Amino acid sequence: MASVTGSSFAISSLSSSFNPNKAYLKTSSLSIKGISSPSLRLKPATRRFSISCAAKPETVDKVCEIVKKQLALPNDSAVNGESKFTALGADSLDTVEIVMGLEEAFGITVEEENAQTIATVQDAADLIEDLVAKKC
Repeated sequence: MASVTGSSFAISSLSSSFNPNKAYLKTSSLSIKGISSPSLRLKPATRRFSISCAAKPETVDKVCEIVKKQLALPNDSAVNGESKFTALGADSLDTVEIVMGLEEAFGITVEEENAQTIATVQDAADLIEDLVAKKC
């Protein structure tokens, strides 16, 4: 409860709550010189859209095939988006060769600073889609 004496300004019951999915002001009322204004009630905000940075499944699949080929892995090897190049046996030279294979297959150029951020198949697929989108 807050009030100012000279102008008879009062705010009663101002409360708020924060949740990443919902944010809202519950109730407040305003009284100026004895005249009350209606209470405010705002409804929870809902998400209108979301942004996904995950690459398309077909891009991930193509990257998996290129990684298998570059590392000479058997066709039945389990390679997916979460697969780390180091866990698949890739050293730094193998990683450079994988990036070169991806550049050739997708018609892109991967800058060195971007290539250094690639650790998993998903990282590579996400970067490829970003570069292809910028190319268009």
